[in-house]
Amino acid sequence: MNLEWHWPWAAVIGLLLAIVLIVAWVLVSSRRHPKVPQIPVFNLDEDLNTEHVEERFRQWRVLGRVATVALAVSLLLSLATLSRPSTVDEADERTGNRDIVLCLDVSPSMLSYDHEVLASYQRLISSFKGERIGLSLFNSTSRTLFPLTDDYQLASGQLKYAGDILGRISSQDKIDKTDPRTLQEFSDLIEGTQNRKDQTSLIGDGLVSCAAMLPGFVYGKTSKADTKRDKASIVLATDNFSGKSTYTLDSALDLTHKAGIVVDGLYAGPASSEKDATTIEMQRDITSHGGSYFSVHSGTPIENLVRSIEKRKNRDEQRARKAALVDAPGWWTLALAVLVAIWICMAWRLKR
Repeated sequence: MNLEWHWPWAAVIGLLLAIVLIVAWVLVSSRRHPKVPQIPVFNLDEDLNTEHVEERFRQWRVLGRVATVALAVSLLLSLATLSRPSTVDEADERTGNRDIVLCLDVSPSMLSYDHEVLASYQRLISSFKGERIGLSLFNSTSRTLFPLTDDYQLASGQLKYAGDILGRISSQDKIDKTDPRTLQEFSDLIEGTQNRKDQTSLIGDGLVSCAAMLPGFVYGKTSKADTKRDKASIVLATDNFSGKSTYTLDSALDLTHKAGIVVDGLYAGPASSEKDATTIEMQRDITSHGGSYFSVHSGTPIENLVRSIEKRKNRDEQRARKAALVDAPGWWTLALAVLVAIWICMAWRLKR
C-alpha cells in the first residue's frame, strides 16, 4: 500500500512553529533565571542519601524521561496526521456504473422487427453487472415501459412480455388472424406513443424523450455536472423512417452529446435499405457524436454492442481508480492516542 501525503506543507509549517516556540521558551527561561554563584548551604543528596530516597529519585527521573519522549513523539505524530496521510483506494467501485436506456421505435414500419430487437435487448442485459437499465417506446410521442433499474429480473420479464405481444402481430398475416385479446394487449402496450395526429416515427423527438429518463438531462441545455458525467448510454433501435419531428436526429444527438450521453445506434429496418442515403446519414450522425452503429443484419450486433459498452465502462472505472485517493489516518491516530495516554499517566504519576 503506497502512502502519500495530502498536505506535506502543513507538517513543515507545524515543525517550524514548534521549533520557534521551543527556542523562545529557552530564551525566556534563561533570562528569568540568570546564573548566580551557588553557595553550598544545603545539600539534598547528602541529607537524603538513603537507599529508599535514591530509588524514588531514580524512578522520578525515568518517569520524567518517558513522559518527555512520549510528548515529543506525540508532537511529531500530530504533525504527521496534520499532513493527511493518504492511500490509493483499491476497492472495486461498481456502484457508479453506466445508466443505459433502451430506446425502441414502435412505429408501424418497425413492427416486423421489434420483437427481434426486444429479444436482442434481453441478450444485452444478460451481460450487465451493476448497470441500471430502462426501456422507452416511441412513435409520434413516447412512453416509459420501465424506468432505470438494476432489477434485471423485472427488466427481463417486461422485455419478454412486450416481445411476446409484438411477435404475435409482427406481420399483416398475423394481425389478420390475431384475437381481440392480443389486439387489446398491443393497444395497451403502445398506449401513449401516438398522441400526435398524422405523425409517426419521430426519431429525433423519441431520442430526446429517452434522454430525459437519465438523471440531470435538461431539454435544450446542460449543466457542468452533466458534461463531466460520460456514464450514460442510449441504445437507439429504429428503421430510420422518420416523420417531421421537432428535433432532427442530428440536433437530438447534439443535445445528448453535450450532456455526456453516448448514443449507440441499432439499425432494425429492412436489409435492402442499409445502403440508402438516409441510413448512411444515420450511421454518420451517430458515429460522429461518439457512438457506435450496428445493424441487426450484421450477424453479431449485440455482441459488438456489448463490447462497445464494456470498453467505455472500463475506461470510466480506470478514471475513477486514479482519482480514488482517500485519507488513511487509522494507525497514526491510534499511535497518537496511545502516546498521549502514556504521557498523561506519567504526568499523573510524577505529580504524586
